[in-house]
Amino acid sequence: MGLVAREIEAAGISTVSLNMIWVYQNLIGMPRVAAIEHPFGRPYGDVGDAETQGAVLRAALDVATRAQEPGHVEHLPFRWHQDPKETKWHPKEPSPIIALIQKRRGK
Repeated sequence: MGLVAREIEAAGISTVSLNMIWVYQNLIGMPRVAAIEHPFGRPYGDVGDAETQGAVLRAALDVATRAQEPGHVEHLPFRWHQDPKETKWHPKEPSPIIALIQKRRGK
């Protein structure tokens, strides 16, 4: 996604990406990132939760209006409502990239 965003930016169009692994995306050069603490597969919220989905979308678009230049990372105020370990659809073990990020954060 970072490569696509950079190409769109090169054409003069600002982009913002909603992203759960913002540290990694920032490292590869994602121009503008709206960081969210949601599990993979649910960046906008639970299935059928139109209220949260709309709020996340509006918040990500708001980042696009505030981010003046590439490299901007803004953390959205949303937190997942339950521990991912308690869900039946989320993997028990973190993906390799998430495990690396957690290791770097000291978790």
